[in-house]
This record gives sequence, structure tokens and C-alpha cells, in this order.
Amino acid sequence: MWRLHSRGLHSRVGTVNWGSTPLQLPAFSALDGIVPQAGRAAAAAQAAPRGPQAQGKLLMPFLLREIQDEELQGFCSRIIKLLREDLGPAAVDALQRLFLIVSATKYPRRGTCVDLLQATLCLPTCPEQLQVLCAAILREMSPSNSLTLSCDRAPNTRQMSLVASVLLAQGDRRQEVRSVGQCIFTVLESRQPEGPSLRHLLPVLSKVVGLAPGTFQEDQTDLLSKRLVDWLRHASVQQGLPHSGGFFSTPRARQPGPITEVDGAVASDFFTVLSTGQHFTEDQWLNVQAFSMLRAWLLHKSPEGPSTLDTDDKSELEGSTLSVLSAASTATRLLPPRERLREAAFEYCQRLIEQSNRRALRKGDADLQKACLVEAILILDVLCRQDPSFLYRTLSCLKALHTRLGTDPGSERAVLPLAQFFLNHGEAAAVGSEAIYQHLLTRLPSEHFHNPMLAFEVIRFCRDNLPLFDLHLLGILKSSFPNLFKFLAWNSPPLTSEFVGLLPALVDAGTAVEMLHTLLDLPCLTAALYLQLRSSSSPSERPLWDASLRTPGCLEAFRDPQCQGLFQHLLRTKASGSAERLTLLHQLLQPMASMPALLQAFFSAVIQFADRALTTQLALLLLERSDSLYQVPQYEARVHRVLSSQFLALCQRNPSLVVELARELLEFVGSVSNIHSRAGVFTSVVWAIGEYLSVTCDRRCTVEQINKFFEALEALLFEVTQSRPSADQPRRPPQVVTVLMTTLTKLASRSQDLIPRVSLFLSKMRTLAQGPASSSTHSEEEAEAIRIRATELDIGDTERLKMPSVAQFVFTPSAEVCHPRYHRDTNTSLPLALHMASWLVEKESSLLPG
Repeated sequence: MWRLHSRGLHSRVGTVNWGSTPLQLPAFSALDGIVPQAGRAAAAAQAAPRGPQAQGKLLMPFLLREIQDEELQGFCSRIIKLLREDLGPAAVDALQRLFLIVSATKYPRRGTCVDLLQATLCLPTCPEQLQVLCAAILREMSPSNSLTLSCDRAPNTRQMSLVASVLLAQGDRRQEVRSVGQCIFTVLESRQPEGPSLRHLLPVLSKVVGLAPGTFQEDQTDLLSKRLVDWLRHASVQQGLPHSGGFFSTPRARQPGPITEVDGAVASDFFTVLSTGQHFTEDQWLNVQAFSMLRAWLLHKSPEGPSTLDTDDKSELEGSTLSVLSAASTATRLLPPRERLREAAFEYCQRLIEQSNRRALRKGDADLQKACLVEAILILDVLCRQDPSFLYRTLSCLKALHTRLGTDPGSERAVLPLAQFFLNHGEAAAVGSEAIYQHLLTRLPSEHFHNPMLAFEVIRFCRDNLPLFDLHLLGILKSSFPNLFKFLAWNSPPLTSEFVGLLPALVDAGTAVEMLHTLLDLPCLTAALYLQLRSSSSPSERPLWDASLRTPGCLEAFRDPQCQGLFQHLLRTKASGSAERLTLLHQLLQPMASMPALLQAFFSAVIQFADRALTTQLALLLLERSDSLYQVPQYEARVHRVLSSQFLALCQRNPSLVVELARELLEFVGSVSNIHSRAGVFTSVVWAIGEYLSVTCDRRCTVEQINKFFEALEALLFEVTQSRPSADQPRRPPQVVTVLMTTLTKLASRSQDLIPRVSLFLSKMRTLAQGPASSSTHSEEEAEAIRIRATELDIGDTERLKMPSVAQFVFTPSAEVCHPRYHRDTNTSLPLALHMASWLVEKESSLLPG
């Protein structure tokens, strides 16, 4: 993939229309050294759009073929000449093209003038744009064995930051991370008030802290903590001077004014990242950068728990709020550097929370308020984990903040870190925390289901914090599953993997049936959410491709009082403990389609704890809902595959299920229409009848039940094989015929009176499969499969299988059939049993007279 991510790639651009959107791309008019003159016309001809579909295509002629090493070396020779003679626009243009070539080449290239790029990067008189380009090219070429850069040789902090970025991209093969960190601390230790600026080095230092936390010594961490305290709390409250004055500028006009708040009021407290002004001083820029790396530095070497204060002293501080407040009012300068930093960070975050309550005059400032509020809460969480004495000073502030967030429509992202804070601090922060969890699990999914980032963060929050949820909070989470499913319905499939990890915690015996209904109605929920979102806007505000404009009946149904009850049930926020038949909504919302997910994960979780009553309830629900699904292309087939396999899993968990549901199953298999509408589920039900309708699975099974099922399936098989395909009755799958024959044979092996009937029927099936009539119902391969299966099952060809005990042994094996020993042991294997039965039959026939 071609990437344009360097600041120096915007000097020469051309505009290309992609649809209706103009794109800014480098205008490579001179291709000397990249595409030869002879091949340039051919490349341009290949790149020219052809036909109506070519309009809006974005093609670059020189990207149509790979650049060989010889051409690249020739181009690099030209770059070397430009860098030695003229550091002007031509050199910038050449470096831009070299950056594109290197960034698109993910293997080492020779002859890319690495030495000269390094020298240009460290040249004091080199323009900044060229230095940025050199650093970008060297980073793209990393790791490189020919790199000789060092932060020690950088003439200023700006170039040192560029050199450091290249060294950090090497991957710490030669301890580059440690050397970069030590060089930055050397500058930090030797810096005088009028010395070089650290603005360019703090982002690099923050990166070093993340890559190698154990790089710094104790005195270095103390030094940086002191500097961070100064930058956070003692930045200037006056605006900075403009960079240059005009001819008519006067000393009075250049006098800096005070910094202001986001609402335009003059700031009455210390400077923060939310303070505004026309120009900023050096220490104000350092204040902003110090805040950006504050949380990472607080977690450095002490990710959680107190570090410096004595445990007994802390327990006394936790004893009462008065003692904490008195301790906080002591001389802060007497504390160790790290404790001073925590105190300064706490005051800074408190000020940010106060500033976030102001009404910003510009949208950019309003967005910055929300981002800083989230970061402030995260930093307060770190402070309270490291030093519990901050907890009592923070709780009242955050509870008041939550009250304010409930009325602020644009601050929903701050609810997540707020809930994380109260969750991390357990019982100490439990008072009043339920309102925050209710806000998170009730209001956010209902009002912001269409926000994909928020949906991902809420689901990830629930999944990652499951070990911290107590029984009460887990109950709130389970009862809120209809609300959480709104995120899934609107943002599936990106959220599917997250929900797979969360679903087992949501489902239990009380919510399983209702949750299965919700999963099966997920496409319907998607359409209902779409209508809910669009019904609040006027038709003039909706785009022309809005589906609700093409299907006005859907919007009318959404507003119809007769359908309001169904829509309210579908869009409920809490589990209701009941299920509504939504067939009417399926018909109304059929023009608006989506696809479901998570059925397999749901059943995998339910199978772990389902008892007999729940298993029976779910099996009945599968049969009922398999014929009542949202009409979406390929949706029914996908759901039927899951339901059929899960019905068999439920029967395997509770083998007596077939006997308990005998009346319902007889009704299900007695209708030929079920074969047309849900063949997969029908096949699984018929197979389960043959597998589990026996005395070995349930002692309540009787011969009368077996005979009833046999007669129903026999009549069904006769109707299936004798009818011809038509528009009303499509062709039946051969799997249905073979499974019906197998089940009839299994049932006959459990009732001796049925053996002649099934033997006669199977012999007819063999004849029918070989006859010309089968060509109109099945293909040649399908008819052959039916004939082979009938031959395998025909128990009339051999006298040995007329023995009931042998027939049951063959067609109704014990549960040990699932174990390898059943097939390996020569004393219990099926071939041995058949051989013994054959020997007994032959011996008996030889003893007969005549």
C-alpha cells in the first residue's frame, strides 16, 4: 500500500477527482531517473482510463511497474548531486519521490544513499522540510545495518528528535532505546532557563518510557518528576509574543494579554491544556506536552499501589476525610518528587474537570474538552490506585461529574472511564456507583447504538471487567442483554468476536429462551433501530439512498399504534422474561435486511448448564422458530444449519427428549410442507427419532410409540417418493429420503413385527431408484446414493438379521459405540458379531431335515 504520511509531501500537488471528492496528490511531472523516456508514453497509455467505468479512476503512471535497482541507483545519484549542490525545491521534489519508492518497497534496496541522507539530516543549515523528509526515508528503510546516526552529534533539540525517531525505528538491536533516553536526560540535566527547547524531545521521551520502562535511574526519574511539576503548575498565565511584527506594529500592540478559558473568560487559575490564547510561550507548550505524557510517566516503575509513603501512615490517612484534607494542606515541597508530581497531577485534573464544564465557543475546543475529560478521569484512577488517600478527595468530584454527564449529550465517552474508576475501587467507591452502571448499560446502547467506536468500547469494557463484576452488577449486565444486542445488531460483524467472549456471561437459565428469540430476531432488530433513527428526522434531511424512503410502509408501521407494542418489545432495554411472536414485524420489515450472528456461541454456552426442563423448552423453541424467521436471502438457510445441528446437540445431552416431545415431533414430521420450508431441521429431527426413540434412551418408550412413528414416517416416505416435482412442490433433497429409510430401519429393529414391512419397502426403494421414474425426481448420482443406502439397510436379504437381538445390536448400539475400544476390541466389534450370527444361522439350517 502506498502511504503519504510525511509533512514534507505537500510541496507539489495535483488535484484528481475521485467521484465527486477532489484528492490532493503529488504532481510528478518530471520522471527523469524513474521511468525511461521510451517507456513513459507506454506507461501513460496504459494508465489512461478506458470506457465509462474508468471515470474517477486514480492511476499513477510510474507505479505500474517495479523500479529496478539500476534505475533506482541512477535516481539516487541525481539526489546525491542535488543534496551536495542545491538544497532547494528540486531536492525536495526528488526526496518526496524517493520516499514514495522506499515506503512501497518492503525489502532492502541497494544504492539509496543512506550516508548522504544521514549527513543531510544532521546538517545545521539544512531546511526543516528536507530534514523531515530525510528522517522519514530513513525510518522507512529501518532496520538498516549501515546506519551511523547518534543523538550526541545532533546540533539542536529539533534535529535530535528527528534522529531519535530514526534510531527508535531500528528495533533496539544495538540498545538504541537506552542511548536515546540517556541523551535526552543529558540535555534535561544540563538545560539552563535560556537553553535549548525541550518541546521536541518530550514526545520522544514518552516513547522511550513506553518501549523500555527500566531504562532510567532513580535520580533521573526524580529529575523528570520535578520538571513535570514545574511545567504543569507554573506555566505562564500570559499569552506569548507573535513570531514577527509588521512594519506598523507598535510596542503597545505587541503586549501579550492574559490567557482565557474556552468560553472567553479571563483565566483565574493556572494554565492547562484547555486554556486558550492567540500565541503561546515555551513553558505553555511544555505544559501541554507534560500532560500528554503524564499518565504514562505515573505508571512508570509503579503501575499500581503506593510506593513511597509508609503503610502505617497511609492507613491513618485513610481513616478519616479530615486527616486526608489536613495532610493535603501540608507543605507540598517537603514531599518526595514522585509524591509532588501526584499532587500536581491531581490538582491539574481537578482544574480540567472544572474547565470541561464551561461552554466552548468553538467546536474544536468542545472536542478537546471531551478528550481531556476522559484523560483526566484515567489519571485520577491511576492516582487513586497508587495512593488511596486521593480516593476520598476524588469521589465527590466524580459523582458530581456523573450528574452533569447525564444532561450533557456529547460527553458519552467519559462514562466509560468513570465506570472503570468506580469498578476498580470496589467497596470504597460503591456508594452511588449503580447509577453509573445503569447509565452505561441502559442509556448508552439505547441512544448511541449507531456509534461504532462507543459500541466497541462498551462491549470491550464489559468483557474485560467480568472478573471484577460482583453478583449484583452481573445481574444488571444479564438483564441488560436486549440493550447490548442493539450494538450487535447495528455494528455486526465487527463486534461478533467481542460478543463471542461476552455471551457466556450474559446467558443463564432465566434468560436463555428470551435471548434465543432475540438472536433469531437480530435482523428485525436492525431494521427497527434503523426506523427509530430515521423517524426522528424529517424526509428532507434523509439522503436519497435511505431505505425508509423506498419503503414508506415501514415508517408508517413504526408509527402505527397497533404495532407500537411489538416495536417496544423489540427495542426494550431490559430483559422482560417473556417472548413476543414478531411474525407481523417480519412481514412489515422484509424490505430492510441484515444478517444475524452468535447462534453457535449462544448454544455452546447454554449446553454447559442447561437442565432437562430448559433443554425441552429450547428444543420446542427450535421447532417453532425454524418456520418463523426474518425473510432475508440466505438468512434462513444459515440459521437452519445452526438450528439443525443444535437440536441434535440438545438430544445428545438429554436422550429422553424424543420420548418427552413425542406428540410435538409426530406433528412436526407428519407434514410434508416442513420438508420444503426447513429441510435441514426436518432431517435432523427424523435422524434424532431413529437414534433416541428406544428403551435404552428412555424406559418410558413403548412399542405403541415406535409403531406410531413408523407409520407416520412410512407414509411420509411413500408420499415423498411417489410425488413428482412441480412449482408448488419442489424436488426433495436425497438426504431426506436416505435419512427416512435409515430411521425406519432403526425403528423396525426395535419392533419385530415391523421387520417384514421395512424389508418390503426397502426392496421397492431399490427397484424404484434403478427405474426410469427416478430420473424425474433425482439426478443419476442422487438415485445411485439412494439405491446404495437401501441395499445397505435391506434386512430381508439375510436371514441372520431377522434375529431381533442381532438387529438391535446393529442398528441400536450402546453408548460405547462412541469409544474407540468398541471398534478395536475383537470380542465386541461389529464384524465379529455379524460373523457369529452368520455361523449360527448356517449351523441351524444344516441341522434341519431334508
